Amino acid sequence: MSSPARLLRQPAQKVSALGLDVGRKRIGVAGCDGTGLIATGLTTVERQSFQQDVETLRQWVEDRQVQILVIGLPYHLEGALGAQARQVQKFANRLSKALNLPVEYVDERLTSVQAEEFIRAENRSLQHHKSLIDRKAAAIILQQWLDERRAASQILQGSP
Repeated sequence: MSSPARLLRQPAQKVSALGLDVGRKRIGVAGCDGTGLIATGLTTVERQSFQQDVETLRQWVEDRQVQILVIGLPYHLEGALGAQARQVQKFANRLSKALNLPVEYVDERLTSVQAEEFIRAENRSLQHHKSLIDRKAAAIILQQWLDERRAASQILQGSP
């Protein structure tokens, strides 16, 4: 087990991830700070062709020096993968190859509901802020991945 002083001396591992909430019409995009603590919604991509979607996302990948794509996988409430999840996986595999980046999936059940609750709390209309819902959902997906990653790292280091 490492001493607290030793843990403080260890350099923080930088992470640059892009979180994606992939839908049929839009892709919510989120990024994180270099320390991997906070996810923030960046943009919403209006889906066009696969190639145009890739080029838009490639610009974000290059600008942010992204190392990994974190993609929400829409499981059914009972935990099974349905047709939409298979479509997301197919898109993610193609995107991974096109951008030459690894992909990790996060269970995205209810992230859109959470995003809608945040927007309602801000007294905004859901009808007029669909792209904001996608962006916030992407941030929730990425934040969940960051939190899980940090928790796993703390277990490996023997920290509480």
